[in-house]
Amino acid sequence: MASTFPPRRYPSPLAALKLIKPVTWFPPMLAYAIGCVSAGVSPSGQWGMVILGVLLAGPIVCGMSQAANDWCDRHVDAINEPNRGIPSGAIPGRWGLGIAWGMTIVALILGWQLGPWGFGATLVGVAAAWAYSAEPIRLKRSWFWGPGVCGLCYEGLPWFTGAAVLSAGAPSIYVVIAALLYSFGAHGIMTLNDFKALEGDRQMGLRSLPVVAGPERAAKIACAVMAAPQIAMIALLFTWDRPFHALGVLAVLCLQGLAMRKLLRDPKKFAPWYNGTGVLLYVSGMLITAFAIRTLGGLS
Repeated sequence: MASTFPPRRYPSPLAALKLIKPVTWFPPMLAYAIGCVSAGVSPSGQWGMVILGVLLAGPIVCGMSQAANDWCDRHVDAINEPNRGIPSGAIPGRWGLGIAWGMTIVALILGWQLGPWGFGATLVGVAAAWAYSAEPIRLKRSWFWGPGVCGLCYEGLPWFTGAAVLSAGAPSIYVVIAALLYSFGAHGIMTLNDFKALEGDRQMGLRSLPVVAGPERAAKIACAVMAAPQIAMIALLFTWDRPFHALGVLAVLCLQGLAMRKLLRDPKKFAPWYNGTGVLLYVSGMLITAFAIRTLGGLS
């Protein structure tokens, strides 16, 4: 497909910014902050670690993963969204790959400043980002592993890392359980992201859930996957003698249910809307949970 931009030697600054997709940074940034809340440790004297971790989770690691994904997906994007930076030529040559690798190096340098737990989590996040997008692993080909790895890295890993860095040790079992449950639910959120690339994924042989099951069934599965771990979390909060927090999570889940009804009317049309509305409610439940568990126990 012919480029819609004149030939360039260097990337357009705006295209480079769009390549790392600032709108995608907020879930991992919030998850890291939520992890700090759930640790039950005062951030006094550690605000530098909190801020560095938030920036690392969002603009650096998440931004790097977006650049890597766009480079590895450039042939799919030429079908789905030919005006994006790489297929359009606004980011010429191998600049997309160079940006992704440059940010990978920056992520590892900054991750080292967060101590062994922070650096270890950075290694996991960077490895997962490349495994998701790049051959020969390309977990994105799988409707199960692709969204699963994304959900883990968007929600569970930064949550765990924030708690571990602030605590300077392994987080409590309550933190681990909550982070894993919300990571599982994020599988459904990531599935909804696949609706926008349905046609290109089908042509390029990527077996996303909307391709494998069809949009309507995939949306129902995604909603069930998002709701189930939150129901489990509500039950656990009652068990852990946190009834008011449990009712708070239940309230935001009910609001998600209303949003899900709209989503299911036309999944392809309303998936982007749900990713703005339902995801905010989902993260609100995470924050309520973090406040609930911050006083439940010390380090494991």
